[in-house]
Amino acid sequence: MQIHTLTHSPTPIHHNAKNLKRLSQPFPIRLRPPSSISLEPSNPRISPPTHPRRRFVTPCLGSSSQELLHDEPTVAVGSHGNGALAVPSEEEKPQVAGVGKEEEDLATKSLWSQIKEIMMFSGPATGLWICAPLMSLISTAVIGQGSSTELAALGPGTVFCDNMNLLFMFLSIATSNMVATSLAKGDKKDVQHQISILLFVGLTCGTLMLLFTQFLGSQALTAFAGAKNVHIVPAATKYVQIRGLAWPAILYGLVAQSSSLGMKDSMGPLKALLVASAVNGMGHLVLCKMLGYGIVGAAWATMASQIVAAYMMIEALNKKGFNSFAVSVPSPSEFLHLFGIAAPVFVTMFSKVAFYSLITYFATAMGTHMVAAHQVMIQMYSMCMVWGEPLSQTAQSFMPELMYGRTRSLEKARMLLKSLMIIGGILGLVIAGIGASVPGLFPNIFTSDPNVIQQMHKVLLLFFVAIFATPCTHSLEGTLLAGRDFKFVSLAMSGCFSLGALLLMLVSSRGYGLPGCWGALLVFQWARFFLALQRLLSPTGILYSESSTQFQVGKLKAT
Repeated sequence: MQIHTLTHSPTPIHHNAKNLKRLSQPFPIRLRPPSSISLEPSNPRISPPTHPRRRFVTPCLGSSSQELLHDEPTVAVGSHGNGALAVPSEEEKPQVAGVGKEEEDLATKSLWSQIKEIMMFSGPATGLWICAPLMSLISTAVIGQGSSTELAALGPGTVFCDNMNLLFMFLSIATSNMVATSLAKGDKKDVQHQISILLFVGLTCGTLMLLFTQFLGSQALTAFAGAKNVHIVPAATKYVQIRGLAWPAILYGLVAQSSSLGMKDSMGPLKALLVASAVNGMGHLVLCKMLGYGIVGAAWATMASQIVAAYMMIEALNKKGFNSFAVSVPSPSEFLHLFGIAAPVFVTMFSKVAFYSLITYFATAMGTHMVAAHQVMIQMYSMCMVWGEPLSQTAQSFMPELMYGRTRSLEKARMLLKSLMIIGGILGLVIAGIGASVPGLFPNIFTSDPNVIQQMHKVLLLFFVAIFATPCTHSLEGTLLAGRDFKFVSLAMSGCFSLGALLLMLVSSRGYGLPGCWGALLVFQWARFFLALQRLLSPTGILYSESSTQFQVGKLKAT
């Protein structure tokens, strides 16, 4: 095949002055001699220019991902003043952090190499999820040594702090999903814009939660605790109101943390939370042990550590070249797009948080010893449960590129899920064994009350079986979220909540006590596992259907 250089010739088309001025600006691509033009089809995609508004475009060659990412800017040729053909060189292709090579490398590696790469990412990410329950577990251990009443007050107190924090995980999931999708398209400006919008949403939600805890916290806790436990409400109210001061910083920092995770960076946020954990531990030592402030001192220590963590996460995101202080109010269309992602995730998280809160509600109605034992076990459960969250985050960070990005390959996505499930099975067995052995063999770490210890030991086996399924469940649900199968995830979680709530009412009315509540939790966890597994193994599911329309980015509608 012979290649001819295009020569300059006058054109009969007349342009107005405005167009002449626009076309006289240099293109962001340079001339290359004909001999240097590569006709190899191995990488036919041509990078977008710096100015996406050029009118002289041709369809971009490449894989089917062009059809999926319909709004991806593509420019193939341009014209300089001499009319010669302009083709971009390899070194001039714009690079965006987190795009391209990393996902391709992971996708092409063997099973065990994938497992190693996943561990390198999810290992540091584990620290992010452990931090919050670790803070609450420290509070539980310190306060339990001093007063069973204050230990019982932590039950409803943590529901309105930690469980409500889980409710806003829709912000985290939406941020990671939107950032990873924008990076898969190679659009750094869009990444910054998405972050700015989500920072505004986080700040708004945090301010509303601050007002709620300060003005309505006491009434809500009184209604939650019930008439039998009025004596624990004052201590719980102080705890909630002090920790509530950090709500704006918590949710603002949550968006910054999730943005870093969406860019496949787990070390920056981990460093922030390690410092925060140290602040929290020192605060408990000084305020609770040395000065004897009890539950109030624990609240101040936790609140201060959360503010420190938020500040460091914001700084970590700034170091990546993004502006963490740029807040943008979303337009109506942007709000609808965000709602289309966040609403189903919110329903999912609401169902999960509501079920955990419902267990605590029924345990609280059983008396001080029951709720104190449940508080210890549910905090240990939360500590163990979050070890599976990094697997979900790994799926949400790496799956989008394989599902609807430039390197789309459903076969490689299935292989990645297989790696996640292997890790999840091993991890579930290990953390379930360790988690059950700590309150089983060393209950005096949390309390010296023999009645509370007796109730703790009754639920150890149920605790083990429930925790065992958790990491694999997170891997499956993270894959569904990465594939934006939000409708199914929200409906499945709502169904599991309904089933669990019915079981809780049944076991409570039959007088099965705390083991009955934990039996309902076991059913809740395994129902989530089997529903998600069945969905992903379906021939019409997101990992098997090549013609599925749910991969079309930008066409999502609110559920």
